[in-house]
Amino acid sequence: MTFKVFGFYKFVKIKSLKKNKDILQKFLLVNDLRGTIIIAKEGLNGTISGSKKNIEKTIIKLKSLFSFKYFDNSNDSKSKLQPFHKPKVKIKKETVPMNLILNSKERSTEMHLNPKEWNNLIKNKDTHVIDTRKPFEYNVGTFKKSVNPNINNFRDFPKYLNKLEKNRPVAMFCTGGIRCEKTSAYLKRKGFENIYQLNGGILNYLKKIDKKDSLWKGECFVFDNRVSLKHGLSKGTYLVCSGCRTPISKKETKSKYYEEGVSCPKCHANLSSSQKERFRMRQKQINVAKRLGKRHIFKKEY
Repeated sequence: MTFKVFGFYKFVKIKSLKKNKDILQKFLLVNDLRGTIIIAKEGLNGTISGSKKNIEKTIIKLKSLFSFKYFDNSNDSKSKLQPFHKPKVKIKKETVPMNLILNSKERSTEMHLNPKEWNNLIKNKDTHVIDTRKPFEYNVGTFKKSVNPNINNFRDFPKYLNKLEKNRPVAMFCTGGIRCEKTSAYLKRKGFENIYQLNGGILNYLKKIDKKDSLWKGECFVFDNRVSLKHGLSKGTYLVCSGCRTPISKKETKSKYYEEGVSCPKCHANLSSSQKERFRMRQKQINVAKRLGKRHIFKKEY
């Protein structure tokens, strides 16, 4: 079976969060869907996977339940294996944590650029290109000449933004677009005018731009069992280290510090002997289950 993976967000006022959470949770279970949907008073943010038919049913359900016609942005891709372990619906204060509640009326699409427009903008040497994602995502792949603020908590992002020059064009991007929506709103409140963002994020870019015209280097980290995606949104080459839960490249798996299910070059020196032994026992159980053709609780579905 091929699974459809659907990512989306929508800024819309939501009431009765607990009631809507229960409705969505039940709907995902009944329709054999997995993934995570975050609901907050300001809107929705999620990525789910399942059969094409059930994804389409969910899209209709979301639009009906929250009374809107179109998502602010969405993306879809395919996966040969189920990329998520279970369905989760979470209530949060914000769709993305930044201590900034976004009113849907603040959202402007005038500065949302398609992939070709984006390429033209970031080729301009005066453009400040900002990767709004976390450092480990940036290390897997990014746009040429982009800068990463090296911030692990998105709530700290405003401190970095306050240092930017207001007279320079600012081009922002993230995985699917929602982090940039928040960042754009913050900068507009601070008096910035030349703010641009990649419409639909990196996923939209990798899906629509020809590889020969691409300014992207590396792969795009995704928060599911596929780990990373390449041009055309095909599955990438990265794995996740079981010791530190960060993405690792094929090259890093050749290191003497890499041990499957235990450690990688990034965490080998930081793990205690007892931790490594515990991880080895876990990996041994996974290997036994694999030989017997059974699914172990710790087994990932990459």
